[in-house]
Order: sequence, then structure tokens, then C-alpha cells
Amino acid sequence: MSAFEPTPDPAGVQRVYGALLSRAPENKMERRIDPLRRAMEVLGDPQNTAPVIHLTGTNGKTSSARMIESLLLAHDIRTGRYTSPHLSSVTERIVIDGAPVSDEAFVRVWDEIEPFLQIVDAELEAKGEHRLTFFEAMTVLAFAIFADEPVEAVVLEVGLGGTWDATNVAKGQVSVVTPISLDHTDLLGDTVGEIAEEKAGIIKPGGILISAAQEPEAAQVLLERAREVGAEWRFEGVEFGVESRTLAVGGQIINLQGIAGRYPEITLPLFGQHQAQNAATALAAVEAFIGGGTRELNQELVQAGFAAVSSPGRLEMVRSSPTMVVDAGHNPAGLRASAEAIKESFGFTKLVLVLGILQEKDAAGMLLELREQYGELVSDVAITQSASARAIPAGELAALAIEAGFEESDLFVTEKLDDALDWAAARADESEELGGGGVLVTGSITLVGEARTLLGADADGGPRMVSPAPVAMDGFALEDLELDGLDAEDFDEEDED
Repeated sequence: MSAFEPTPDPAGVQRVYGALLSRAPENKMERRIDPLRRAMEVLGDPQNTAPVIHLTGTNGKTSSARMIESLLLAHDIRTGRYTSPHLSSVTERIVIDGAPVSDEAFVRVWDEIEPFLQIVDAELEAKGEHRLTFFEAMTVLAFAIFADEPVEAVVLEVGLGGTWDATNVAKGQVSVVTPISLDHTDLLGDTVGEIAEEKAGIIKPGGILISAAQEPEAAQVLLERAREVGAEWRFEGVEFGVESRTLAVGGQIINLQGIAGRYPEITLPLFGQHQAQNAATALAAVEAFIGGGTRELNQELVQAGFAAVSSPGRLEMVRSSPTMVVDAGHNPAGLRASAEAIKESFGFTKLVLVLGILQEKDAAGMLLELREQYGELVSDVAITQSASARAIPAGELAALAIEAGFEESDLFVTEKLDDALDWAAARADESEELGGGGVLVTGSITLVGEARTLLGADADGGPRMVSPAPVAMDGFALEDLELDGLDAEDFDEEDED
């Protein structure tokens, strides 16, 4: 290690993480924004030190954020990225120039801001309100670190919703909305229109809205919000989108129409039509950010930015012989997109599922979607659970699986993920002897994160997947997994793709 590299401080990180976990968990959303504004005020408004690209949506936020970050880095723009949850270490949530913030900076900046957070906590408690939550405090820390570095652009992902999300203290120059579907209906609303109203809160006066293709009800809400605040708008399928895509080794080749230019033959090392659509949205966001949407980006820099993209835990192959893929999916729409990509990009003749879901999710809907999408491709399913206290017990999830149409004789039920992985690998090995057996670990990001650790995937993304031969296709349109005694229950996972 050179003298210029910060010294790792895992004990310090765990101390800070423990302090954060002592607060109300991030899935306990407070419909408030004033405490965050007050925290920003006492710290000198660090949220205003760099321009912001702000992302919300139901699926695809983190992958889109990583693509935006990679494109900005290719243009030599120093970036800060804030996403949630994390797979292996809490420092993954706050990223500087594509790498998790150093232990030293994470601990030092927390120690600097904690006394100011205590001032805000005391003011809240004096009014009979709860002190800052885990996610609120984490968001303050992210803004403080970005100001401390400093960065030139912040890629900011909401934790939940939009209007009342802690990240909404920032004024996004570009507001990005990925596909909206039903999720967190207890907090955000029962229809896509109601959920869109909450998410539309990140659209700021004078900014630019970049929206993925939406259901008509959601699109209308976003359009009305943009008009109301005087923001420009660009929608996938109207002003930009995917012209065509072709499967390729390690991902796909895509032709993109941006809002300022056309970008042919882009190598994207990710799988699925949904990732191509995420790429189109990310490209439009960067065009809007760099040139106001009126200047075409340098083709070579766009090529380089997309070629460098990774998205750990999203259709990621973490082992071969048998092929084992992990993919975080937290609602039926996300599982549907992943299933289409799996069937398109792999030659599986038999697929073994390893499944675990958290309690607040639509487990019944997710199981029905898995059954419908995979059909006879899947006959063996390992039902298990992550270490999270919010995980549906394996026995209960198995009962739901039977109700969804899975045969009881096809289920292997265990509370231990390592046993589930061993069983699934053995079943896939048997199928592979006949050609094309594989394992898909899916469900909550807590399960996927733990599986990545058990299977030895590296923190930044592990090995790349390899696809079948190219086929032309046309179209347009967490938990900390090494907690060292800390609780694993206090996380939301809305950002899973």
C-alpha cells in the first residue's frame, strides 16, 4: 500500500454503522423533509456543492445510476454516487469516482457531522418527533462526504418514493424516473398513478425530466408535474430510446437514439431488454446534464462509459459448472424483466431456483410471476431465507409457493442458505449432464448479497456472464452481509432492479 492510500479501518466503519443502526430503520419512512433541511442548514448546505442527477422509480434505479456514473467518468467528471441498499459493506452506498468511499473518509466525516446531527435530534425530540432515521442520517453523511471530496456531479438515488424522501433536499438539475410499477403500496399508494405522484416530487423547477417508458397513468402524472414546475421533459419511446439490440458475448450490442444524437454499436456488458432501456434512459440523462440535451456527446466517450458498466447482483453470473446466476428481484415486474433476460441470454434447458423474499413484499404475486414466466423450465425450487429478521420464514414461503402452483415434491425447504445453494448446485449438475442446467438465486437483495458472499463473488461485480451466439433482435420503445453482531433487519430494498 502506498503512503497516499488511506488505511482501511473496518472497526471504525462498524462503529459508525452501529451508530446508524441505532436509529429508526430505513424502511420506516417518515413523511417529512424539514428535519433534513434543518440538518443541511446547520452543516452549511452541502447538498448544494455540486449539481445533481436525481433518480427515482420502482425498478432499474441502481443500474441506471451506475450507467450514468460511468458515462460521467468517461467524460472526466468527478462523481459521487449515493444508492441503497448495499451488498457487502455500508461504504458501498457512498461512491467516489466509481469506488466505495474510503474507510478513513467515511469514519472521519461521520465524526465531524455527528455533533450537528445531535443538535437536530434534540430539536426534534423537543417537539415530540422522532430523531433522524437511519436513512436520513445516512443521506446527510453522503452529502457531507461529497462536499468534503469534493465532487463535480452527484448521482443521487431516492430511498423510497420521492417527495418525502430524504434525498429530496437536493435540487436535481436532471430528474430521472425509471419504470414505475406497484411496490410499497402501503406507503406510496395503491395505483401506479398514486405512486407516480409521490415520485414526481423530485422534478424541480427549471430542471429536465428524463423518463423511461411508463404506463399512461404514470406518464400523465409526470408530465403534469413537469408542466406545473416549468421543467422540460423527454420520454423514452418519444424523444429517445433503443433502436435495436443484438445479443453478444458478455452482454449485448445496442443502437441508441438519444435526445441530442444517435449512438450506434454500443457495447453493454449487461443482459436483458430492460438493461438496454436503462442504458437509453441513462444516456439521455447525461446528454441533458452535460449539454442541456442540445449537444451530441462524443461517441468514443459514450462507448467507453458503457463498456465499463457493471451491476453487481443483477443478472450476475457468480459461478460456472454449474452456471449460477444471482439477480435481486423485489416485485413481480422486476422478476418478469429478469425472466425475459434469462430466457433470452442463456441456453438453459433446466433451471433450479433458490428463492427468499422479505415480509413486506408481494410474495404471492412474485411466486405467481415466477411460475408463469419459467413454466416447465423450472421444476426444482429451494425455498430459503436470508439472515434478515424481515425475511419470510422458509416454511411460510414454501406454503405460499404451493398455493402459487409449485408442486410440493419439487420443493427443498431450508432456513440455511448454504444448504439451499448446495442442493440447487447438485440438482443443476444432474441436469447439466443432459445439457443446459443452471441455478438462479433470486428474491430479496439480502438473499442475493449473502449468496454472492458464500459463492465468492468480488464486491465490484464478480465474473462476467457469457451469452449464446449473437441473435438479431429489433425493438423500440442491504443489509451488511458481514455484520459482526449487528442487526440485519433495518433495510429497505426498493432500488433492486
